Amino acid sequence: MFQSQGLEEQLAKQRRVAEEEDAKRRAEKLGLPYLDLISTRVPTEIKAMALVPEEKAKSALLCPLQIVKKSLMLAAFDPQRPETQAIIEDIRKSYDVKVVVSSLSGLKHAWDYYRYVVPQTEISGRVEIDEGQLKEIGGKITSLDTLHETIASFQSPYVSQILEIILGGAMALGASDIHLEPAEKAGLLRLRIDGLLHGIYDAFPHPMYQSIITRVKLLSGLKLNVKDEAQDGRFTIALEDRSIEIRTSIIPSEYGETAVLRLLDPRSLKVNLEELGWRADDLVIAEAEIKRPNGLILNTGPTGSGKTTTLYAFLRHVQKPEFKIITIEDPIEYHLPGISQTQVDPEAGYTFADGLRSILRQDPNIILVGEIRDKETAEIALNASLTGHLVFSTLHTNDAVGAIPRLLDLKVQTNVLGPALSLIIAQRLVRVLCPQCKAEESPDAALADNIKKLLAGLPARVDKKPYANPKIYKAVGCDACGHLGYKGRTSIFELFKVDEKAEAAIYKNPTEIELKSLAKEQGMVTMQVDGLLKALQGTTSLEEVERLTGPLEWA
Repeated sequence: MFQSQGLEEQLAKQRRVAEEEDAKRRAEKLGLPYLDLISTRVPTEIKAMALVPEEKAKSALLCPLQIVKKSLMLAAFDPQRPETQAIIEDIRKSYDVKVVVSSLSGLKHAWDYYRYVVPQTEISGRVEIDEGQLKEIGGKITSLDTLHETIASFQSPYVSQILEIILGGAMALGASDIHLEPAEKAGLLRLRIDGLLHGIYDAFPHPMYQSIITRVKLLSGLKLNVKDEAQDGRFTIALEDRSIEIRTSIIPSEYGETAVLRLLDPRSLKVNLEELGWRADDLVIAEAEIKRPNGLILNTGPTGSGKTTTLYAFLRHVQKPEFKIITIEDPIEYHLPGISQTQVDPEAGYTFADGLRSILRQDPNIILVGEIRDKETAEIALNASLTGHLVFSTLHTNDAVGAIPRLLDLKVQTNVLGPALSLIIAQRLVRVLCPQCKAEESPDAALADNIKKLLAGLPARVDKKPYANPKIYKAVGCDACGHLGYKGRTSIFELFKVDEKAEAAIYKNPTEIELKSLAKEQGMVTMQVDGLLKALQGTTSLEEVERLTGPLEWA
């Protein structure tokens, strides 16, 4: 029996080899490329396959494979067949068709992906979710536990419904990111809420988990049969009152594919400057600098620290009909009315540096550059600020003064850096204590002494009256906050103004220690101190400030 089975496998292998050799000969005779659709990883795309209905493709012995810009790759058994030529000519009205020759077995392998093809309206990048259904999901899911219970009790065979529960639950709980992660025994779901990841469900059977990933890839316009490369995509959930952008990132991992879906809900965007959590004295400095006609204002911090939101708030604050404002971003996170927003496209050669050059030719008053990543972008941004433009941008550094050594590391000239820089901001997002359940704590003697030292050491510009009766609160948890103890986030800031002293120091290529000393002379209030002041007002907790800024230093 085993010998018979082995012989059958050997014969099947020989037939496959003969079939592919025949396809190679036919391709060579026609002067066309040959492609093995089984052994070679082919980036089959649903949006390409959707151009030709399944029955029509099978009848003509062909399969559209991939669209790159206006070029479409199409595999055919015999491109000279009349029905094949008719379809190719029809597609050529919209695309430049590149034909490859494949075997019948290879085509059958590719046709298997037709089971994922849905009507064109469903793969256009917009997902229609019934408003009533979303409200029903949101009404049921009021906490992490209820979302877990809803998923655990899910019985429907339709994977699209479980994904709707995940998306609806994430929106109801105010999550910024959905994490789908494969493990050895099952797939996992986690949500990032107010900056922290929370485990939701850890028992998706592997077939269901893979179906969820396939559904996500389908909606995001990604290649279904590419599982060993990173892919990025997007889709939109169209609601009655707003559209929610979903940014998808998928990477291969040990037990399958890991997906992260970032939810960009316009309702979560705070574009009013005053809503971001500024202390009054810092807001005075920021408002004065953004009203200047030129200069470079940098916002620094890690990914997810609220930098872009703050810059958007700056743009809205200074926006006037007589001003032309242009942005170059990667990607555009939220659309701002009345502002020209552009997006980098490295494949097309449109980088931050190239885009910034093009923007300057448009004669803008104000420019936002999503991020300074290299010397070229830094130099163009700095020179633009010296030639009458107000420029906003971001940089990845741990604190405000760290931006100067970072720019010097990029080899920008000190004689340009000093005069061009106006203001450097660093920020983080701290969770806000739930006002419904936070509980007051009595500080012990040591903590009370530290609070006195903190208030005594504040610079003269800080109004100490709001902290005259400091109170410390801790997180508890209730129905209103989903039993997390926190609800929402606010910013903590530190500002380093590049005044004459700072400009003179930059010419001498200063160390970070020297810059911190200069910032202290200037009266900088660090992010940690700003956080502690918010804790003394009951906005956040000491534990949260320490989590974001490190061990507390009171003196």
